[in-house]
Amino acid sequence: MAKTMAERFWEKARPARNGCMEWTAYRNPKGYGQFRADGAMVLAHRWSYEAFHGPVPDGLQLDHLCRNRACVNPEHLEAVTPQTNTLRGEGVAAVRAAQSTCSSGHPLSGTNLYIDPRGYRRCRSCVARWQREYKERCRVRTCSTD
Repeated sequence: MAKTMAERFWEKARPARNGCMEWTAYRNPKGYGQFRADGAMVLAHRWSYEAFHGPVPDGLQLDHLCRNRACVNPEHLEAVTPQTNTLRGEGVAAVRAAQSTCSSGHPLSGTNLYIDPRGYRRCRSCVARWQREYKERCRVRTCSTD
């Protein structure tokens, strides 16, 4: 008797102590499990989510709440906007967004926060200092930017 797709799927996952269901079959270079379903390769976590919660709404992505790309536990997956998914991650955008102070220790909030024309958060205190230093260099060296 042939196994159902769900049986085939769950025999490739093993429980971990942290509640994750670790994918034990093929993982792509980014660490996500892959599974052959209906003749096509699909992401294992996506198949798991859709089997339990239904289709992922248009415009949303699945976020691993456990931060484990190999996890296929549908309770560890949430459909979120791409921005939310990025900001919950560990990449540069998430790290910068979580910063509450600049490299000099000034707060990146309130009246000290400046959003530059490119959309970057800047510290008003440091921008003012850089401008003063630049003007001083120009005054002393006839506008050298060294």
